[in-house]
Amino acid sequence: MGAGVSSPDRAEDEEGSGSHPSIPGLGDIPESCISSLLINLDPPDICKLARVNRAFHRASSADFVWESKLPPSYKFLANKVLGEQNIATMTKKEIYAKLSLPNRFDGGAKEVWLDKCSGLVCLFMSSKSLKITGIDDRRYWNYIPTEESRFKSVAYLQQMWWVEVVGELEFEFPVGSYSLVFRLQLGKASKRLGRRVCNVDQVHGWDIKPVRFQLSTSDGQHSLSECYLHGPGEWVYYHVGDFVVEKPNEPTIMKFSLAQIDCTHTKGGLCVDSAIICPTLLRERLE
Repeated sequence: MGAGVSSPDRAEDEEGSGSHPSIPGLGDIPESCISSLLINLDPPDICKLARVNRAFHRASSADFVWESKLPPSYKFLANKVLGEQNIATMTKKEIYAKLSLPNRFDGGAKEVWLDKCSGLVCLFMSSKSLKITGIDDRRYWNYIPTEESRFKSVAYLQQMWWVEVVGELEFEFPVGSYSLVFRLQLGKASKRLGRRVCNVDQVHGWDIKPVRFQLSTSDGQHSLSECYLHGPGEWVYYHVGDFVVEKPNEPTIMKFSLAQIDCTHTKGGLCVDSAIICPTLLRERLE
């Protein structure tokens, strides 16, 4: 660090030469003391300090350091995406590192990870995990491949009178405040001569009546809002509502939807990519 602090290797050389006594360095700090310091830091800072020397590296791997960064409900999440047998042989640091990466579950239809700084859950639900009215009728809906979705496909509406997309989820979330949004696009994007183009020929009906968004949870929280779909050719994140988790290690059961069921006119040209649950403080990053 500073000029007055020597490295352990240099201190040993000086002591062996008899020139003058060794000067204490960072390597002389007990690992237990270093771990007690690291437990008060955020994970990114712990990883940075692990590069100081071997003592810091060993101290930064202590189970109690990383268990303090995991949410109380981490075992539910770890069992769901890693498997009970796997987590029994992993250190808490390995579990944290794995849970901080996107992990697929429910046959690859959902993806979840822990935000590295807040320790809260971010969860993506693909269009294939949602209940879409008429999805099995090719006259109305199709799944189309696209590189613009993390799930590599989206549900595309050609034309329909009754549009309703419903999601249901039971999950143990860490205590905190969360937002739920839909990722939607008017128009069908593709590549032409290496450039992105978006066909909006089938987009119609969304400027006549607004779409209704709803969210309800098993502990009585409700949200209801209406919004006209906008921005043809662009992915837009539509805020459905917020909910708060106050009790750890208890499942939250939720139901949410988007609907435009006014049968006086048809609607078409809509891409449904996913529903997203993220910490409320991070919602602005999506946009």
